[in-house]
Amino acid sequence: MSGDVKARRAYRAPRREEGAARTRAAVLASARRLFVDKGFRRTTVADIAAGAGVAVDTVYATVGRKPVILREVVETALSGTDEVVPGPERDYVARLRAAGHAADMLAIYAGAVGAIHPRLGPVFLALRDAAVQDPACAALWAEIAQRRAANMRLLALDLRATGELRTDLDDDAVADIIWSTNAVEYWLLLVQERGWTTERFVAHLTDLWCRMLLADPGTDRRES
Repeated sequence: MSGDVKARRAYRAPRREEGAARTRAAVLASARRLFVDKGFRRTTVADIAAGAGVAVDTVYATVGRKPVILREVVETALSGTDEVVPGPERDYVARLRAAGHAADMLAIYAGAVGAIHPRLGPVFLALRDAAVQDPACAALWAEIAQRRAANMRLLALDLRATGELRTDLDDDAVADIIWSTNAVEYWLLLVQERGWTTERFVAHLTDLWCRMLLADPGTDRRES
């Protein structure tokens, strides 16, 4: 094989990958709009394909069946990117673990929650509604709830390592307090129902967690 042929093939491969990534992003964006506007049950794969400007077979080849599409929509909303990023690999987790002080860690995490929920909230409601009747969606709902709880247990351990947490709260209690108050439902109540700004919500979460979890909230070292 000549060098020119190899070069052309190497050149075409990234272009194909970029095209596939654009198609996938278009499919997920279409699905997100439809799941939020019409609901999971009333949305068809044909609807998603039409919204993305692609064939139905392309949707199946690019992402998969409708439950898989919903999973990808939820996961990318959590990640904030076109590709799924596992929780421990997200940028705010690295900043949180490098912070060193519990109040700073809580402030970083509150900021991350404030950034995630505006894009996750509508999708999460669609998933919650779909979970009532669709077993695959119910399994995804339960999986995400359990995964959040496990991640909060890891956060509690990181916070405990600073030596700044209340000693009368064990790690499970710390994890449960953060888990319950970082829920999309809590954000929806305050931001969508009560009209709070994201900034107010983030400041509230930081203050709430510091007051409830720190042994001495008066030594608050939150980020400005």
